[in-house]
Amino acid sequence: MTRVIVFTGKGGVGKTSIAAATSLLCAKRGQRTLVVSTDVAHSLGDAFGRKLGPEPIAIGPNLEAQETDVYHILRDSWGAIQQYFASVFQWRGLDDVLAEEMTVLPGLDELASLLQIVDHHEGGRYDVIIVDAAPTGETIRLLSLPEAARFWLDRVLPMQRRATQIAGPMIRRITGMPMPDETVFRAGEDLFRKLDRMHKLLTDPYTTSLRIVLNLEKMVIAEAQRSFTYFHLFGYPTDLVICNRVLPEAAGRYFAEWREAQQRYWPTVQDAFAPVPVRQAPLLPREVLGVGSLTQLAADLYGDEDPSKVFYSGKPYRVERENGGFALSLELPFATKEDVDLLRRREELVVQVGPWRRNLILPRVLIDRPTGEARFAGGTLTIHFGEASGDESQGGGER
Repeated sequence: MTRVIVFTGKGGVGKTSIAAATSLLCAKRGQRTLVVSTDVAHSLGDAFGRKLGPEPIAIGPNLEAQETDVYHILRDSWGAIQQYFASVFQWRGLDDVLAEEMTVLPGLDELASLLQIVDHHEGGRYDVIIVDAAPTGETIRLLSLPEAARFWLDRVLPMQRRATQIAGPMIRRITGMPMPDETVFRAGEDLFRKLDRMHKLLTDPYTTSLRIVLNLEKMVIAEAQRSFTYFHLFGYPTDLVICNRVLPEAAGRYFAEWREAQQRYWPTVQDAFAPVPVRQAPLLPREVLGVGSLTQLAADLYGDEDPSKVFYSGKPYRVERENGGFALSLELPFATKEDVDLLRRREELVVQVGPWRRNLILPRVLIDRPTGEARFAGGTLTIHFGEASGDESQGGGER
C-alpha cells in the first residue's frame, strides 16, 4: 500500500523543510519515496539545492522530487477542456495567448497539482508520497471541492450534456459561439470522477495523513486550530502536529523572551490538539538548505522512528446505536456552538462551521430516520436520529 503524507500550515512556518526532511528519512530507510510540491510558490528545489521540474526526477537513492506545473498538467490531462474554453475566449475577441492564459482559472494550478497525487498513487511506483501542500487556507478550499464535484457529476453535468445536444446546433448557427462536444463532456466527467477518487484517497486514514506544521506563536497557533477543525469537518485525518523552529535552551539572552513565549505556548498546544500527538523540531543554527541540514532536522524530529507510520488514527465522525435510534458524532475541535449550523435534506446533512460547509451523505441506516436533538459539547457535535419512518424529510429541508 502506498502511503500518502500531506504537510500543510500557515505560509512561512517551514512546512517545505519538514516535508523535504521527512522524504529524506523515508528514502534512507529503504522506502521508494516521492516528494512533490503542490504550492504555487515552489521552494522544494531550493530546500534540496536542486532544480526540479514538472515530472519526478531522481535526487538520491530511493528518492524522487517534483514541482508541479499547471500548464504541463493541463496539456497532458485536460487538453479538451482547455481547448474548448480557449475557443470561447477567442470567439469573444481575445488573442490566442491571452485566451490560453484565461483558461487557467484561479485555484486550478493547486487543484491540478493535488490531482496528480491520484495518478502517482494509482501508478504504484512509490511506497511513500510526501506532499508539500499550499498554505492551509488554499488547501482547505481545494479539499472541499470534491463535495461540489459530486453534485455536478450526479446532477448538473447530465442536464448540461442533454441541453447541449438539443439546443447546441441552433445556438451555434445563430450566435457562432463554440459549443462543447462529447469529447469535452467526457473530459469533464473524467475530471469530476478523479476529484472523487482524490477525496476517497485523502480521507482514507489507513493510507493518508495530514500533518499540520506550526510555529509557537499566537496567530500561527490560532490558524492551525481553525485548520484542524475544518480538516475534521471534511473528514481528512490528521495524525501529527509539528511545532517547528523551537528555540533551544542555549539560545542566549537576546532570544530569552521569545523562548519564554514558546515555552508558555507549548503545553497549550499539546492540550489543544490532543489526542493527536504534537512534536517539536528545533530551530537549527543555520539555514535549512541541502541534504545535511535536512537530515539533521529529520533526526531531531523523528529520532529512530519510521516517519511514514500512522501516528494517530482517530475517526472524525462515527455512528452508534442509542436507545432504539442512532447518534452521529462529528468532532469539531476549536469550534463553538455559535459557529455551527445544520440543515437536513433527507440523505444529506449539511454542516456549516464558520465560512465552510460540508454536505455529509448519511449512511443508509440513517436516511429514513427523523432528525432529533443536536448537541455540541467538548468539541463534538452529536446529532440524534429517531425511529425510521418512510416519509421523513422528503421536502426541502429542516434546520
